[in-house]
Amino acid sequence: MELLKELCLADGISGYEKNIAEIMKRELRKSCDKVDVDAFGNVIGQKGKGKTKIMIAAHMDEIGLMVKNINEKGYISFIKIGGIDDRILLSQRVIVKARKGDVAGVIGSKPPHLQKKEEMDKIVKCEDLFIDIGAKDREEASKKIEVGDPIIFEPSYMEYGADLVNAKAVDDRIGCYALLKVMEKIPKNIDATVYAAATCQEEVGLKGAKVAAFKIDPNYAFAIDTTIAGDTPQIKETESNLKLGAGPAITIIEANGRGTISHPVVRGALMDTAKKFGIPYQIDVIEGGMTDGAMIYLNREGVPTGVVSIPCRYIHSPTGIFSRKDVDSTVELVVRTLTVMRDLRLLQ
Repeated sequence: MELLKELCLADGISGYEKNIAEIMKRELRKSCDKVDVDAFGNVIGQKGKGKTKIMIAAHMDEIGLMVKNINEKGYISFIKIGGIDDRILLSQRVIVKARKGDVAGVIGSKPPHLQKKEEMDKIVKCEDLFIDIGAKDREEASKKIEVGDPIIFEPSYMEYGADLVNAKAVDDRIGCYALLKVMEKIPKNIDATVYAAATCQEEVGLKGAKVAAFKIDPNYAFAIDTTIAGDTPQIKETESNLKLGAGPAITIIEANGRGTISHPVVRGALMDTAKKFGIPYQIDVIEGGMTDGAMIYLNREGVPTGVVSIPCRYIHSPTGIFSRKDVDSTVELVVRTLTVMRDLRLLQ
């Protein structure tokens, strides 16, 4: 699991994926015939020489923050990069990925001893928060950081329970891990050319997938991402009935139809494969949130696309929880689905 750990601990908020891209490039070179990095920063690996082109995408970027201002006392104001609930920001430890080196900080909060009742009942908004890096004034802070420096949540990774992991950036580093393993397990003599696309800037508009899909122009596509596990007390069954350890989720529709509406052929191949090989799976109907699939399937004349997602607790927070069994099942499902598609003569 050292590779999975390395991916989760790596930094790479949207638009600043260089370090995670280096890991993806290094690993894809072990299994692919060719690996390129496009002008947008997407890492694209290619394996096989068949006529049919299949794109498998997982996004590299994570949610995070960015330095907006340094005040005269050396405190930092910031903006959010990607979808983050203001309520989870208070007192979080962060790392400013400054050009001059990493700078540790804490998102400051007012102690409850000094809060009035109306303050306790109010959500503190992002624009009213600040980061404390231990500087005495603006001059000292400016020697370490600059406006525009990206900020990540403090890296973490812990294995616990029977097969659970909690870590930073599980969305979508576990998808990146699955993508690498899929490419490793796909046979070289597959009747297709398979493209692994580790994409940029998914969290801020699915941008990298749009660029990569145009370049590849695939006949079929899969997006590997995370989705919301509903096995916690605050989530109703009608909101999500997905569970950790019950297998990957095959998506039917995203964002009430504004995102991917999975193609019946690809979706059917995924379901048939799971049943044929006894791979546990779940069905996901998503009211909010989209994946790279939403951009890929709109490419050119349209691309039949399916989405396979790994259930996670607490996504878009500093720490997510997932099951290693679900990750392994995701890899098996995607690899074996390509065999089913070959048998259906879809790869010719």
